[in-house]
Amino acid sequence: MADDGKLLRKKKRGRGPRSALRDEILNLPNMLTIGRVLVIPLVIWCMAASDDLVSGPAAARRMAFWATALFSAASVTDFLDGWLARNLDMQSSFGRFLDPLADKLLVMACLIELVALDRTPDWLVVLLLSREVAITGLRALAAEEGFVLPSDRFGKWKTALQMCGLIGLLVHFPAYTDFVFFAGVVDYHRVGIVLLLISMIFSVISAVSYMASFIRTTFQAHAQKTRSAS
Repeated sequence: MADDGKLLRKKKRGRGPRSALRDEILNLPNMLTIGRVLVIPLVIWCMAASDDLVSGPAAARRMAFWATALFSAASVTDFLDGWLARNLDMQSSFGRFLDPLADKLLVMACLIELVALDRTPDWLVVLLLSREVAITGLRALAAEEGFVLPSDRFGKWKTALQMCGLIGLLVHFPAYTDFVFFAGVVDYHRVGIVLLLISMIFSVISAVSYMASFIRTTFQAHAQKTRSAS
């Protein structure tokens, strides 16, 4: 009986971590983040079908609308999952890992598909993706050094402009639009390209800012360790 009791306690202890991870995955903010990842193939499929040479003009416009709607909904969940996690006290290690990864996967997939559709220059996409990879690596190095690189205002502007530019390129086709301050035919493709180019400028500025912050904080940390050791 004693051995049975020990075995039962071991099984209970073994189930603990899996249960904790399952609770993190199944909380509402993380479910929204997972949904953002799962919608990526559908967005790419709609983008591919929005090529008027493949689907025809009318069908291509419909698929462009759905691609834009899905991408916009996924982008809204990026704000919503973070807001819910903070206000409902549901922040978790799983969410901190998956949330930025989901954002990058969504943006990178759309940028690559836009190159395939010949809607954006390949050099521009290479620069934008290289920046994302470089900053991700820099943040990993910072984590090893024991500090966090916070987002700066240039990075936030970059993200906002990039998202708006992608929406313009997803719409792609000129369309009559009635804004509060303007009504007329809008060339969404051209608007998207302009916004993406401006976002590239902010990307470079933000990357330099991240690098400077990393170097400054690293030197400060090493100097403090040297003073402590002496």
